[in-house]
Amino acid sequence: MSYTGPEFDPHRPPSRRSPLRRPLTVALAALVPGALLGWGVYAAVGAPGGDGGGGDDRAAAPATATPPATRAATPSATRSAAPSDDGTDPAATEPAAPVSLKGKVVVIDPGHNPANFQHPTEINRKVDIGTNWKECDTTGTATNNGYTEASFTLDVAHRLRDLLRARGATVKLTQDGDREYGPCVDERARIGNEARADAAISIHADGSAAGHRGFHVILPGAVHQGAADTRAVVAPSADLGERVADGFGRRTGTDPANYLGAGTGLVTRTDLGGLNLSKVPKVFLECGNMRDAQDEALLTSGAWRQKAAQGISEGIVSFLRG
Repeated sequence: MSYTGPEFDPHRPPSRRSPLRRPLTVALAALVPGALLGWGVYAAVGAPGGDGGGGDDRAAAPATATPPATRAATPSATRSAAPSDDGTDPAATEPAAPVSLKGKVVVIDPGHNPANFQHPTEINRKVDIGTNWKECDTTGTATNNGYTEASFTLDVAHRLRDLLRARGATVKLTQDGDREYGPCVDERARIGNEARADAAISIHADGSAAGHRGFHVILPGAVHQGAADTRAVVAPSADLGERVADGFGRRTGTDPANYLGAGTGLVTRTDLGGLNLSKVPKVFLECGNMRDAQDEALLTSGAWRQKAAQGISEGIVSFLRG
């Protein structure tokens, strides 16, 4: 499922001339005339079993055979050449193995639930997020053509899950379209906490005004109130968010939001239960604005969503390897 591109082409070390090749060439150059002279004497005297008339044909044979200098440059000789100037063997150089995430736990929180709209009473119920009380969840937004945020986030979550699992990580989703509604924002945070996640990310798409374009990453602010205490995760979450923003922007080719974050693509908030109640490093990613036509064209593209997942994955990998 991984995105392929020029960046994935295996590394090919530059060709270097072996330090033994010039002396070898000189030696061969000295030997060839002697060999030809010996052949001439041999042809003039006559080979055993030959006749005088056949001497010219035999004397011409070396001109059609592969000369020693050419044979010395065959692949077998090249493979046994001395190491290059930097001490490496070009033939033995291979691309570095992908970073393994074995033993790491990542929780992916696909924003909203495709069935939330069928349960208005349940999702409007208030829950304690530390700083105040807030709705359990919302239906999320949608494009002008009806592509829902819940569908988008679940698709990206699946792509991201596959990429991280391919690297050996243990991945848990807070919901997989397999619940009647929710989970509520406090439970979403609790799922990451109970999994003791090394990193957690909540995937969203914004519903701002047309003309507002680009992505932004929401970081947890310092909160110590009620059930919320983010003091231990503010710094690592900021590190995670910066790396995700870098990977996402690079892979998708999109810019940070032009309507908030002062062009940094980073925003700090203390009013989101999924961040306030998290005990593990966690960020929210708003991948773009579903209500803007230009962003909509990206968000509704499967190829672009794969790039988005790849960028998020690279940010998470960078964070986890330190």
